Amino acid sequence: MSETLRKLLKEGKTPQQNTAITPHVGVLTLHFQLYGCEDLKAKRKVFTPLRAVWGKEPDLAVAETADLEALDCATWTIAALGTSSQLITQRLDQVEKAIEERIDAAILDIHREIL
Repeated sequence: MSETLRKLLKEGKTPQQNTAITPHVGVLTLHFQLYGCEDLKAKRKVFTPLRAVWGKEPDLAVAETADLEALDCATWTIAALGTSSQLITQRLDQVEKAIEERIDAAILDIHREIL
């Protein structure tokens, strides 16, 4: 228990319950078409920036979610966490645009969901 919480409890006060933070989650799934990948190592190299750049962002989680063994396609999912649906939508827009610019693969399908 933190010292601040102990102090509040000792004074008979409770932490502010009216200011509950409800996290919102947005999920962006991108299906890519790849050309010229001869092995999985070449495929991973194409998507290195996904993990290297966006995988280190504190509000994002990045993972390859399907087509793990396929050499001609890949499916990646980015989950964003935020305090409002509007902020998450803006953040996913930024990420989607940046991915289109940095990843050398055609995007066949984009699916977006706000939870």
